[in-house]
Amino acid sequence: MSNSFRTLDDADVSGKRVLLRVDLNVPTENGRVTDATRIERVAATIEEIAAKGGKVILLAHFGRPKGGPDEANSLRPVAAAVADVVKRPVAFCPDCIGKTAADSIAKMKNGDVLLLENTRFYKGEEKNDPAHVEALAKLGDIYVNDAFSAAHRAHATTEGLAHKLPAHAGRAMQKELEALTLALGNPARPVAAIVGGAKVSTKLELLGNLVNKVDILIIAGGMANTFLFAEGKHVGKSLCEKDLADTARAIVTAAEKAKCRILLPVDATVAKEFKAHAPARVVDVDDVGEDEMILDIGPKSVAAVEKVLGEIKTLVWNGPFGAFETPPFDAATMAIAKTAARLTKQGKLTSVAGGGDTVAALNEAKVADDFTYVSAAGGAFLEWMEGKVLPGVEALRAK
Repeated sequence: MSNSFRTLDDADVSGKRVLLRVDLNVPTENGRVTDATRIERVAATIEEIAAKGGKVILLAHFGRPKGGPDEANSLRPVAAAVADVVKRPVAFCPDCIGKTAADSIAKMKNGDVLLLENTRFYKGEEKNDPAHVEALAKLGDIYVNDAFSAAHRAHATTEGLAHKLPAHAGRAMQKELEALTLALGNPARPVAAIVGGAKVSTKLELLGNLVNKVDILIIAGGMANTFLFAEGKHVGKSLCEKDLADTARAIVTAAEKAKCRILLPVDATVAKEFKAHAPARVVDVDDVGEDEMILDIGPKSVAAVEKVLGEIKTLVWNGPFGAFETPPFDAATMAIAKTAARLTKQGKLTSVAGGGDTVAALNEAKVADDFTYVSAAGGAFLEWMEGKVLPGVEALRAK
């Protein structure tokens, strides 16, 4: 890992202007940050560069501005939240290129932290425009990328800068890349993937890539219904993409060819309506009533998944088993999350999970901290699992 990507271990930051790309796209309400998780992820990198005497110049985007400055998408209120987390003053500059930014940077002392205004206020950011990259590069001596969550985009501050300045992965990016290498790059086998979510259509590329990478593919969530339907089972009123039955069968055939075992539910928790504490019953997947919908897997299916977890060495997880936000349809996801966490703590399993719903479910089960790694990067994590090249990551490879 460390030999293929340049990290902070290879950088001398003392007295240098360090352009540090971070993800500060945090939720705010009335100008106050309501969840500082993303700031906490990059705090170690900020603190390390500052402690080593580097000038930390933070580059970040916020919201989706329409290619020009607008107050609602200003990063100004975020500066105070960063200062709270890193326990150092964080100055704010109302621009991210040009004279205003250059003047603010010229005033910095070694160890200072400065947050530049939203990088997306310039159209050149998302276009990765060479002139814009040049203007950014003038402001720094070294580039560090600590924003894995933006690594699937080839923007000026996520990819362009890496070709103009000595480029390194920050500590959060390094941790993410090491975890992903453990999970699918070069995993301890056997390896299983849990793929859930409502629709097969959004996970087609993922399933296609995984059948060639993992030994066991556990299909969960609403998308399992499409596979059951493709096998000729009646799924009642369940969420099901019937027009994708052929696709589901093709994935099963591809898995057989790749010697990848597919695990589908054998029983399910069904209800006639989808609401909290709706009257529910457990049935075999052959016995779903016409007016019922599958909202979670049943105890026999949970036991089958837990048996697999006990036999494998590596687990990659993206997507819940049932409608976990609505009890009692959270039972399977909670039980399986706790089992995976226990096996990880016992040193028997390397577990890497990612995606918004998955992170929420693991937090709900109070086991996120027990997994080997939980990725907060939705789109980038998914594209990486799909086997796609992430431009922001490629740009950090040792030349």
